[in-house]
Amino acid sequence: MSVTAETVETDAGTARITWHPARDAHTVLALGHGAGGGIEARDLRALAEALPARGVTVALVEQPWRVAGKKVAPAPKTLDVGWRGLWPVLEKPGLPVVAGGRSAGARVVCRTGAELGARAVLALSFPLHPPGKPEKSRADELTGAGLPVLVVQGGRDPFGRPEEFPAGTEIVEVPYGDHGFAVPKKAELGQEEALAVITGSVDEWLRRLPRLRRE
Repeated sequence: MSVTAETVETDAGTARITWHPARDAHTVLALGHGAGGGIEARDLRALAEALPARGVTVALVEQPWRVAGKKVAPAPKTLDVGWRGLWPVLEKPGLPVVAGGRSAGARVVCRTGAELGARAVLALSFPLHPPGKPEKSRADELTGAGLPVLVVQGGRDPFGRPEEFPAGTEIVEVPYGDHGFAVPKKAELGQEEALAVITGSVDEWLRRLPRLRRE
């Protein structure tokens, strides 16, 4: 099935959703980007390429600030407004929607997932704290999501290594990965293997979620 893009008007401006549809889909996985980049991030691209063949429609979401060509993300509250505004479009296929995002986008879905009726939350490279400042923890956003949450985190992410996360967090470590899941050339795990860890673990997790079709 062909990839399509549509714009969505929100109270924060015009957002854009790029659909990577699956045949006989059982889930929509909506993925938002971070504050320093867009949907071209390697993990978002990998998921959009791999999961449709496994029954998951992937919706890559561009926040209004990114669509407008701005280089700096707005305040978290504005990001939440944009995400809320496009949510009804994500529900249109009539399937359970898993809210996902990387970095700042992961924070957005943790804050809004339960109120919007998301089935679960996927947090890619969750920024647990600013680099070098573990005392400024954002763990409450993660633990307060109120939904099943899967964290996928690089083993050397300066925004929070896997072992720093709260006990009980369901977390998949991408060995040697940094905040963008890049791995050093000398690492025992190659870049494509690292991305396969992400796509495989997310696919397995989604399959474990109850597949309750929305009415």
